[in-house]
Amino acid sequence: MRVYLDNAATTPIDEDVLNVMTETMREFYGNPSSTHLMGRKSKSLIERSRKSVAKHLNCLPSEIIFTSGGTEADNMAINCSVKHLGVTHIITSEIEHHAVGHTAQHVADGKQVKLSYVKLDDKGHVDLAHLEELLSTVKEKTLVSLMYANNEIGNLLPAKEVSILCRKHNAYFHSDTVQSMAHYAYDMKTFDVDFLTCAAHKFHGPKGSGFLYVKNTIKLTPMIFGGAQERNLRGGTENLHGIIGLAKAMDVAYDDLEGHKTHIEGIKAYMIKELKANINDVRFNGDSDNLERSLYTVLNVCLPESKNSSMLLFHLDILGICCSGGSACSSGANKGSHVLAGIGSDPKRPAVRFSFSKYTTKEEIDYAVKHLADLYK
Repeated sequence: MRVYLDNAATTPIDEDVLNVMTETMREFYGNPSSTHLMGRKSKSLIERSRKSVAKHLNCLPSEIIFTSGGTEADNMAINCSVKHLGVTHIITSEIEHHAVGHTAQHVADGKQVKLSYVKLDDKGHVDLAHLEELLSTVKEKTLVSLMYANNEIGNLLPAKEVSILCRKHNAYFHSDTVQSMAHYAYDMKTFDVDFLTCAAHKFHGPKGSGFLYVKNTIKLTPMIFGGAQERNLRGGTENLHGIIGLAKAMDVAYDDLEGHKTHIEGIKAYMIKELKANINDVRFNGDSDNLERSLYTVLNVCLPESKNSSMLLFHLDILGICCSGGSACSSGANKGSHVLAGIGSDPKRPAVRFSFSKYTTKEEIDYAVKHLADLYK
């Protein structure tokens, strides 16, 4: 049996998404920048996709910039803030995705900005009082970059409260929403943020396609030079079938957002219950087991110490169970998870991230829990 529980790393592509992408590759091969009929048809599909994405976010189509994914979008938000908006101070946390953390560190190492880290509580949540303290004491133009939902432990950010603090102190606000986009509803008329990021493959769309939301009051200059694509902000021929696939994946997700949430949240609650019933002294990293304060697609399990801990993921893989020992973006690296280190998780206890999708079944959870418990017996 093959059980896929690594949906926070990437999701299987939806059949309807695959079909529309295949049709696009077959029928619409014109360069969107060409002025002839085939080019105009391709350009029309991109703009139709942009309008579809904007409708789901209740924003202007011109506020959506298509990218190669979440990493590029995060880089664009941070680098453009520094180069084009005059930001000289970045406030972030020590448990951000590396697309944010490493980018912020890079511009700080280049003496372009001062870098500050907001304190976290023992569960890994942002200390809002400390964030306000940081914002109230800085004199520089500031960007706050905090992710909406953590990709490893699933903690949810009190994003509206952060937004209010940023506006109070005239700071820009960027939120990495790669893990939460198309899993939660975003209304950009009420959620006052300057930048949001998206990667289609986190919600059954294609890899290599994403977008950056940029509030229409912000004026940027190009990050990638070349052609005048994406409102002259990102040169290069557009990934037409990837953009079409992203828009279709969002359509599918938003068609039954609450239905998917109810199903996946039920799967997560069921796995928490079964793990507690079958493994002694099982714990959960961050607020991963708190359904009210964590992403419903992610469960980070803190298992008892074992002499075979280093081989745990290997044994699970042999049994056909696909999961992660932390962020999939760090797989193959010798260093442990910076997120788990940042919240003070016991390094002697192995951590396994299980993550779910609309396709996950209780039978798959039963199989995974049984074999995980057997390994501990």
